[in-house]
Amino acid sequence: MTQNYSITLLPGDGIGPEIMAVAVDVLNVVGKRFDIQFQFQTALIGGAAIDETGEPLPAATLDMCRNSDAVLLAAIGGYKWDSLPSNLRPEAGLLGLRAGLGLFANLRPAKILPQLIDASTLKREVVEGVDIMVVRELTGGIYFGQPKGIFTTETGEKRGVNTMVYSELEIERIGRVAFETARKRGGKLCSVDKANVLDVSRLWRETMINLSSEYPDVELSHLYVDNAAMQLVRSPKQFDTIVTGNLFGDILSDAAAMLTGSIGMLPSASLGASGPGVFEPVHGSAPDIAGQDKANPLAQVLSAAMMLRYALNQPEAADMIESGVLQVLQQGDRTGDIMSEGMNLLGCHAMGKSLIQILQSK
Repeated sequence: MTQNYSITLLPGDGIGPEIMAVAVDVLNVVGKRFDIQFQFQTALIGGAAIDETGEPLPAATLDMCRNSDAVLLAAIGGYKWDSLPSNLRPEAGLLGLRAGLGLFANLRPAKILPQLIDASTLKREVVEGVDIMVVRELTGGIYFGQPKGIFTTETGEKRGVNTMVYSELEIERIGRVAFETARKRGGKLCSVDKANVLDVSRLWRETMINLSSEYPDVELSHLYVDNAAMQLVRSPKQFDTIVTGNLFGDILSDAAAMLTGSIGMLPSASLGASGPGVFEPVHGSAPDIAGQDKANPLAQVLSAAMMLRYALNQPEAADMIESGVLQVLQQGDRTGDIMSEGMNLLGCHAMGKSLIQILQSK
């Protein structure tokens, strides 16, 4: 029986349209294999939306996303729009999308691909076999807490204020996502906080411990954020799934990403309590190579695999894509960002074509 899904595509800016085209082709090939039918619809976001409508997130785009089963986003931004006011810049469109869809959980994998292990700046024996998922709370914490701002004191001195705040419910909902994610992976969850100093972290730890009783099959541990940062570099293989707040997650997810040595290969997912999630590569819009067929489409393709796994509950289709990416690397195909001596240098389109040939042969 054919399964039908409505997918909103947000190609965005820079290399976005090029890498999105490859991901769509890959999804169509895999869909035929697993009797999945995709109804794709394309909408504007970021700089492309500003040029067309004057705003980074048109209401029509948000409505289309809300009525989808999932959203596949490529990249936003570029030098062209850097001088605009912050509320009109492309990044405001992404923040608006997260808020409009209620996306509070960001999933950032950092997995060492054997074929690219030498791209890491760490020793092979340290990073070989690393497969980490960072679950970051996305809509709370110090980035959104009140009061915040720059104020003038009674003496005329300026004072900057940001407030780190989490409610029990906010911690519980990100905790559930993290426990469920760990359950699908290695069954180990490390909660990162600063409970030795911060009251908000003490509530975070207490809530995670209480929640763990509902997940007896998941092993819960705790680390202070400074120690977690050190351990990520010293012994990253000890981690399976990490859950943490907005600020700590922002930093640790980037640190974990750099273990792989190639940010151009990393996907991500942003999920809410219900409704569609957004799946996008970690890298930016790379305006300097846009339209030159030089972009690496594999992070976009792997984001599509995450969409299949976490939004559409199609793990076998996701496995097929991820296996295909490994095979295309194994046969020596590389785009410029991951090129090394003796490999086959391909453009964006050719890399997609090579991957599709592998998928069709499965």
